[in-house]
Amino acid sequence: MREQFNTALGNLIDKLIGWFNAIIENIPNFILAILVMVASYFAAKYVSRLVKKVVSNRIEQDSIKNALARVVAVLVVMLGLFIALGVLNLGKALTSLLAGAGVVGLAIGLALQGTIANTFAGLVLSFRKKIQIGNWVETTGFSGEVIDINLKDFTLKEADNNIVIIPNKTILENPMKNYSLTTKMRIFLECGVGYESDLEKVQQLTKEVIANSFDHVKSPDEVEFYYTEFGDSSINYLCRFWIDADSMLEKLRAKTKAIIEVKKAYDAEGINIPFPIRTLQFGNKLDVTSEKQNPSEPNN
Repeated sequence: MREQFNTALGNLIDKLIGWFNAIIENIPNFILAILVMVASYFAAKYVSRLVKKVVSNRIEQDSIKNALARVVAVLVVMLGLFIALGVLNLGKALTSLLAGAGVVGLAIGLALQGTIANTFAGLVLSFRKKIQIGNWVETTGFSGEVIDINLKDFTLKEADNNIVIIPNKTILENPMKNYSLTTKMRIFLECGVGYESDLEKVQQLTKEVIANSFDHVKSPDEVEFYYTEFGDSSINYLCRFWIDADSMLEKLRAKTKAIIEVKKAYDAEGINIPFPIRTLQFGNKLDVTSEKQNPSEPNN
């Protein structure tokens, strides 16, 4: 029994001495690994600030700039950790760590598939020059001003001041009309005049009214005017002209102004804008005359 105890104690002492020798031999590696981790920490802070400064010229959203800076910082720290483990000759531990990170990443990716898709879509949208905060856009049945683009959703403010929040993935996968990319919009004005009207006079008057009402239209020749059809109660026309605008609100204001000015001009010139008239005709004739009363019949 004593011999077994002495043998076990000797093995333990030999193991402790081996560990102590290994620690002494690897002290330089420990110091180097610690220095690598400290250096990676400060490098991560510096790179994070640098990335934030670089992307500030292209991204207006603070949330996305901070997220990108954090992601880069984490990557730098992880790189330092891998280098430190390599310095300590912990190759097996590094391999196990990478394998575990892959499994965990796969599980998280499957569980948060929609969230991750919206996050990456938000990053893509943030780097698109054709979509900026303040633009007036129309997409997925909604139209309004872009007021925020973050890592989760895309926010619009409609003309009636309602806020619409749309997932980034939906924005990225659907067509979008951006009215702010061009400085010109075409106004379409449809109307009709009575059959008794002088059509050439109506055409010239309408073009002159539009040219005089908008600074963007230099002359009546820039206004397009086309008669389109003989309607039920009027001869209808289409008038088109360009204005400098980058939002639907400006377009609506311009169309409203055009309608008001054209109506004033027509009233002044006695030009009729008829409304639809319906005539009802019955196939049978109704006799509405009263029959003569027989004098012999008593009055009721």
